[in-house]
Amino acid sequence: MADILSLSKARKSKARADKEAAAAENRAKFGRSKAQKAVDESRKSAAEKMIDAHKREP
Repeated sequence: MADILSLSKARKSKARADKEAAAAENRAKFGRSKAQKAVDESRKSAAEKMIDAHKREP
């Protein structure tokens, strides 16, 4: 004989598991440390300075 299940509890637990999986995916995709953000910002500003230094004035 099968065990009795509460369908609402099963739905809620599945929804929680789906949310957690999506959160883990977003952490991997968008999560960066403060140090990584600082490195990216410094590289970006260095590139902008180099481009500005090579511009010609009309």
